[in-house]
Amino acid sequence: MGESFQGIFAALTTPFDGEDVSREKFRENIRRYNRTGLAGYVVLGSTGEAVFLSDEESENLVTEAKASASPGKKIIVGTSRESTRWTIEFTNRLAELGADAALIKPPYYYKSRMSQEVLKNHYLRIAEKSKMPVLIYNIPQNTGISVDPPLVIDLSRHPNIAGIKDSSGILANLVEVIPCVRPGFAFLLGAGSILWPGLLLGASGGILAMAAAVPELCVRLYALFCQGNLEEARKLQLDLAPLNKALTQTIGIPAIKYALDLLGYYGGPPRLPLQPLRENERTQILEMLRQLGLLPRRSAGKEKKK
Repeated sequence: MGESFQGIFAALTTPFDGEDVSREKFRENIRRYNRTGLAGYVVLGSTGEAVFLSDEESENLVTEAKASASPGKKIIVGTSRESTRWTIEFTNRLAELGADAALIKPPYYYKSRMSQEVLKNHYLRIAEKSKMPVLIYNIPQNTGISVDPPLVIDLSRHPNIAGIKDSSGILANLVEVIPCVRPGFAFLLGAGSILWPGLLLGASGGILAMAAAVPELCVRLYALFCQGNLEEARKLQLDLAPLNKALTQTIGIPAIKYALDLLGYYGGPPRLPLQPLRENERTQILEMLRQLGLLPRRSAGKEKKK
């Protein structure tokens, strides 16, 4: 379908008011994100707690994202279901709501039966029936299943498979895939810890949880790279590393939501069974944001009083 996916995409959180999805807060967050240089947004991804959402809630969020995003911002939506049939049906329902691409992770419940050949058949059937471009989602740390580079290369030949979000953090995947895929096939990094080296090796950009919390810094890193300012981009990558680790590995989604609250967005609580942060975790995130210059530092006088 000729879609191009380049730049930095924020993996959006889902705002909850109590146990209910808050469309109002979701809208407000997107309108603020619109003022950044983000290429677009991912709705219903891992960061959005998609596995905790009903179909109705999911459809409402996609409708809201489409209505709230500024022109030119792409809306990528997670549409994975465990069966091929239901993935196709849900994908096409969201396409009709105006989404620009479907982000689809492999089925994983019957993981012992999910060979690379089975996954190939799954993705090709979806690509044939999908009303919008498909992005493969490789996140083996959550699914227990890897979409291996030879399969990615094979799938890239289908004109309706537009790219991959690879969250494995394995740069070797990128090195193996990039030389062999068709021109225009997007390799989007899902691990913020390797954005700079990934761009050096030919990645198209990233779909990042970190970009939900600190979009301007992620966009700046990408812009510095594109401008050829590699040393400053490298330094920013290293500066962002502790925050990215906390947001995506050691603490996770509740940390992203707390960072949003501190930075003037709406984060709010995660949905049960996820729990809000403990006091020591809140302190960690607060200090990391201060180190990045995003929040004022404590004065010396205040530090002595503590």
